[in-house]
Amino acid sequence: MVEILITGAHGQLGKELQRQLSLSHSVVSLGKKELDVTNNKEVKNIICEIKPQIIIHAAAFTSVDQCETDRKKAFEVNGLGAGNVAQAANKVHARMMYISSDYVFDGKKQSPYLEEDEPNPQSIYGMSKWVGEKLVLTINHGTVIRTSWLYGHHGKNFVKTMLDLANKGREIKVVDDQIGSPTYVNDLTETIIQLLDKKNSIYHVSNSGSCTWYTFAKAIFEESGFNSKCVLPTTTEQYGAIAARPRYSVLGHHSLLRERVKIPRPWNEALKEFIRKETDI
Repeated sequence: MVEILITGAHGQLGKELQRQLSLSHSVVSLGKKELDVTNNKEVKNIICEIKPQIIIHAAAFTSVDQCETDRKKAFEVNGLGAGNVAQAANKVHARMMYISSDYVFDGKKQSPYLEEDEPNPQSIYGMSKWVGEKLVLTINHGTVIRTSWLYGHHGKNFVKTMLDLANKGREIKVVDDQIGSPTYVNDLTETIIQLLDKKNSIYHVSNSGSCTWYTFAKAIFEESGFNSKCVLPTTTEQYGAIAARPRYSVLGHHSLLRERVKIPRPWNEALKEFIRKETDI
């Protein structure tokens, strides 16, 4: 019997979930070629055939700026896709865990966001993820796991981009007025595994502590032995991204504490391990 089905198999989280969970569980991991989450009939047929006990729904359209220009795809994948999986999960009596984002919040708060705080997304990406949350909570009464500023060893992410730029030795400008918590995929996965036997709820899972993107970039340069003076601060307005980002999106970990799940380590400690492993690869 299949214990766990992972969607979004080829993403940075999907790959790490597959790696860690397959050590102790029966796992099926499907990418978008094997499972089109926007196709309700296909989702129902495949999930009814696999009959998993738990579905970790990591499939998503995560390009924040592209979501602004392809709104239909954003809502079909992140919103309706999650609803399709939730409906199919109900048919096989599976628990569903939906991976969401700090971008469901508006960033106007100045203290960590609590799980019960009301979302108020400012971007299409954030809105589409909130729609997905509501569908999962309504249809399946499942679990929502919000995370932030994710990076890992698989695929593209901010840390890998900074390392590539550091190797080129050019000056780069990085936003210094958005505050959040960088989260190492390996640590997120370890926490998700601990939540498998906890009650359905909304959980915030991020590495502890916070920084700006600029501070994060400087730390990446320093930890990897590059000159951090090449990193210069800029503002959100000067950077001019298409989609609005929350100015403050640090996540509080009250649900983890309530369930006696260990809060992930400080972000700078996780970054050190990532860079050490990335250098050894």
